[in-house]
Amino acid sequence: MGVGAMGAVGRGVGRATATGGTTTGRERRRAGRDGRAAVARAIKRVFIDGEAGTTGLQVRERLAGRADVELIQLEEGARKDATARREALNACDAAILCLPDAAAIEAVALVENENTVVIDASTAFRVADGWTYGFAELAPGHRDAVRTSKRISNPGCYPTGFIALTRPLVDVGILKPGSALTVNAVSGYTGGGKALIKVYEEEEHEPWGAYGFNLDHKHLPEMAKWSMLGREPIFMPAVGSFAQGMVVSVPLHYDQLAADGQSAERLHECLRERYDGSAFVSVRDLNRMDDLERGAFMRPDSLANTNKLELSVYANDKKRTAVLVARLDNLGKGASGAAVQNMNLALGLEEMSGL
Repeated sequence: MGVGAMGAVGRGVGRATATGGTTTGRERRRAGRDGRAAVARAIKRVFIDGEAGTTGLQVRERLAGRADVELIQLEEGARKDATARREALNACDAAILCLPDAAAIEAVALVENENTVVIDASTAFRVADGWTYGFAELAPGHRDAVRTSKRISNPGCYPTGFIALTRPLVDVGILKPGSALTVNAVSGYTGGGKALIKVYEEEEHEPWGAYGFNLDHKHLPEMAKWSMLGREPIFMPAVGSFAQGMVVSVPLHYDQLAADGQSAERLHECLRERYDGSAFVSVRDLNRMDDLERGAFMRPDSLANTNKLELSVYANDKKRTAVLVARLDNLGKGASGAAVQNMNLALGLEEMSGL
């Protein structure tokens, strides 16, 4: 098992005592050892199980150059060896699982101590008891739940947009639990992993394609649970011929809303209040069109390689209709960025580091 620090660690040690007196050579050497030990204790060891996948590679890139993180890496031939993985999973402060569901469940079972923080990017534990949903901005106080958790389920990319738009409305009573909603969304092809990336980058392919026509998408349970709607929406996702990015849209009729929420201003105000001061989630001006492509088209890839999530409200009081829109990077706030943010919180590191 190879172990390598991701970035240089500062080793400078002061030569004056707190009272201003000079120190002996022995005291300086002892201070140097103590200082280096303190720095070593501050460095967190992280193991990415599945680092060769699309999400794993981006997590690794986001950790590169950080002096507060040391990455545990297995040789290529040992990445699927249970003994080597068990050792790494139990030697780290945080394990980020970038694996299919079955492999993620297997990896969690290999963790035999109470100290390792596990952040799972699969769908295996997103609605499971004992796991904290890793969307720090979910609700007031939820960031603290992430900070204190040892088991964190990374949200899906589409659900991140849907839940960010709907949960604040449910919390204040504008949307009632059980409301029947629809979700329309388009993602970059990297969301389909290496197989779909190969299709779009090496083969003949469609320019755009809707899917999910069995109406049983794997993201539906977490959409229902963490929005607090308790009812799965009709979800129509699509893939476009661009690598990274995503737009998630939730159309609403005012008849679906509580009486005090039936206006463009109130819908916008609700989202603004929820995410006021957020480092990563922003709410655009109401009905803003001037920065769209040719004044009409919202680009899905504008936030590529960021951990940002932008929310918009487009509403027409006269028509009594609205569309709530979320834009994010499907590999950023929708995957690797969220994983690093959750890791930072759970390990007591600077939340925005690497993001």
